[in-house]
Amino acid sequence: MFATESDSYIELLQKFPPRPIKSEAELLAVQEVIDALLDSGEITSDKQDYLNLLGILVHEYEEKYIQIPDLNGVELLKALIDELDLKQKDLVPVFKTESIVSAILNGRRKLTVEHIEKLAEFFNVSPSVFFSQS
Repeated sequence: MFATESDSYIELLQKFPPRPIKSEAELLAVQEVIDALLDSGEITSDKQDYLNLLGILVHEYEEKYIQIPDLNGVELLKALIDELDLKQKDLVPVFKTESIVSAILNGRRKLTVEHIEKLAEFFNVSPSVFFSQS
């Protein structure tokens, strides 16, 4: 096991010296260390400091190498439907009919202000996320 109850900050640094993450393999190795520490029982202040350091490295890697697409409007709606495993009929309270849901998802109709307000309430998000940014 990676961590023991008595590991000091220096011991943790020596077991797995933190370095900037430059590959997916290095990211996985750091995540394994984080998981082992979190599963090891009590989180001492030394372990917390070390976890904070590893978290900063993971954050920097993700900021630099992992692209999160900017979704809005209908693309966001499609992603939410997929992520939450919804069916078109689940959105009838928002759009009144399945045919309107289908038309919007297929680009044959545009979202109205009323749709956006109801979607924001339905998904508990800001209405602004459904407005196109173009």
